[in-house]
Amino acid sequence: MRNIGKLAGVFAGFMIVVTFAGAIHGANLWFSHSLYARDAMDAATRFERELQDYIKTAGGSTANSSAVRSGLRSSIDTWNSDAPDSEMPYVAPAKLEHLVDGFLRHLLVHDDMHARSVVWFAAGDASEALAGRREGTLPADGRTRKTGSTSGLLPLLKEMLATRQPAIEVAHNLIGPPSEPSLIALPILNGSQIAGAIVLIQDQATTGVFLTEFLRFGLAILIGLCATAMLLAGFFVWVRFRDRLKDSQTIQFLAHHDALTGLPNRTVFATKLNEALRLAHAKATNIAVMLIDVDKFKKINDTHGHAVGDLFLQVISDRLRSVFGNHTVARLSGDEFAVLIATDTDRKTLTRLAATMIEATRTPTRISGKDLQISLSIGVAQAREATWRASRLLHCADLALYRAKHSGRSTFKWYSPDMDAEAQRRKELEADLRQALAQDEFRLLYQPQFALGDLRLSGYETLLRWEHPEKGTISPTVFIPIAEEAGLIEEIGSWVLNRACVEAAAWTDVSLTIAVNVSPAQFRPGKTEERVAQALATSGLEPGRLEIEITESLLISDTEAVVKTLTHVREMGVSVAMDDFGTGYSSLSYLSRFPFDTIKIDRSFVATLGKNRTTDAVVASIVGLGRSLGVTITAEGVENEDQVTLLRATGCDKVQGFLLGRPMDLTENDPATAQARVPVLDLDAEPDAGAEDDDTATAGQKTETVRTQVA
Repeated sequence: MRNIGKLAGVFAGFMIVVTFAGAIHGANLWFSHSLYARDAMDAATRFERELQDYIKTAGGSTANSSAVRSGLRSSIDTWNSDAPDSEMPYVAPAKLEHLVDGFLRHLLVHDDMHARSVVWFAAGDASEALAGRREGTLPADGRTRKTGSTSGLLPLLKEMLATRQPAIEVAHNLIGPPSEPSLIALPILNGSQIAGAIVLIQDQATTGVFLTEFLRFGLAILIGLCATAMLLAGFFVWVRFRDRLKDSQTIQFLAHHDALTGLPNRTVFATKLNEALRLAHAKATNIAVMLIDVDKFKKINDTHGHAVGDLFLQVISDRLRSVFGNHTVARLSGDEFAVLIATDTDRKTLTRLAATMIEATRTPTRISGKDLQISLSIGVAQAREATWRASRLLHCADLALYRAKHSGRSTFKWYSPDMDAEAQRRKELEADLRQALAQDEFRLLYQPQFALGDLRLSGYETLLRWEHPEKGTISPTVFIPIAEEAGLIEEIGSWVLNRACVEAAAWTDVSLTIAVNVSPAQFRPGKTEERVAQALATSGLEPGRLEIEITESLLISDTEAVVKTLTHVREMGVSVAMDDFGTGYSSLSYLSRFPFDTIKIDRSFVATLGKNRTTDAVVASIVGLGRSLGVTITAEGVENEDQVTLLRATGCDKVQGFLLGRPMDLTENDPATAQARVPVLDLDAEPDAGAEDDDTATAGQKTETVRTQVA
């Protein structure tokens, strides 16, 4: 409606300009016509007076005397001198015709005036003679003579007879002087009667030449200005509408495409998928969908920045286009893409397409001088039945994608019916997790930490266990990912932090510390310090006995906010430890930005200690760095005596692992006997190779430890 209003305004402005120009031109035409009419009337008046003077002079006494001197009898009949005493003498008709002929010869000296016709009226009233006459049928009798054409003269003659004055007719023309010469009807008076009329043609080519040309030039300038104004207005309107059109096209494009990659968005993909399913149902054919997820894309954003991440996604979208060609490729979310295979394609061809896409990611992309490896996980599902709906097909592709991501990534998986059962089990576990929080089905285990100098118990690291009433103990490797996907990880983490502080506050030995791990999925800048303060206040635990463990990936995500939060935690008196040191990207830079209290050597280094010279050098460097910074060094995953000996030789402060003590439930007996339940260390004894635990690994078998999740 707004555009219609603008168009109406432009049209109204155009009409105003046209009306103004038309008024000016109309005034010019009226003025010009008046000028030509006045000139013609002046000429008519002048020639009428000349005609009358000519008749008076030539038809008076001089003419009669001449006739007498001729001695002709016929002159008595021809030249009748019995004219009444009036302004114009009465002359015999024959003589009058002779006089008119002489006057016409007199007109030959005028270049701009020519005779067209001479019309004689019969005796009697001339007005009555013309009444009812049609064009070209002038009255005539034996004494009446017509010279030249009389076409178009009837209105002019009637006007002359009505006014008894000369009548004029000036031709009209829209532009410039009249297209035809003007007509002048001069009455031929004979006494008190109009005996006839002389119709003259006046050439007005030179009449008002200067004024006419001036007006024409002014009108041309006015029209030119109006045209220029309209052209400029039209140009600006066109530019404005062109910009609006481009904006509208951009809006339409963004409404149906992804702004970063230019691929169709989720809405377009859903529309095309529904249309493809409808056609497949009508033609009894199959269609397929591939869901594609970029592996570890968050790490690329966190490590190299969002600008590099955007370029990375554009590279991936280009490779998707090159592999899938004319098939519909869309970007559904940040790092998730989808491909619609709307043509009837067999399973072998689809498998080859997916394999080609995986192969296309083998070549890394170089962005900002760095080679970035591309890894994609692909889930493939095909609508084998005509009753499949879009939601069902996407759900099956998503299940296949989930299986691909948990099968080592950088691969593709086809949907299979057993995936529905697996998804159902995850859904049931999610519901059970919510119930476990409400019914307090979780419990904590504690793995002891020892001072390496004298093997004195210094504290414990907290580990989480879930005792399901029907399914038994469920490993954290199973329920922690589900808790993260369901958004329960923060609530579980808060429970772990509060319970660990309460139980540690009840221990008899107040020198023992308690370490609680905080993962990036749980850490919330501005909220974590509040939860730590609340747990300390509720339990009454001394802040110096609590240690918060974080990983480098947490610092990578939002360094400024994380450092600010950790600084607040440290100001409470709580220790902060960097877990899995050496496995990240920029450990030294983070140590310089935040003063950690403890550095924990990752178990991957301890496992090969004494077997790999490079590993020995790395461990020695970490210990030396810790001593120079004045922080405590703790080694994880100690499994044999040689590792203890080497760590002691390098100057490590604390150790923990299966060799020194397995996780235990300190609430089974009185807290005062917790120290007695710690096994006496005998470094000369062989470890129990048959014992297994979820959190440690023997020399021959390694089981991943899942850290306690805290928010």
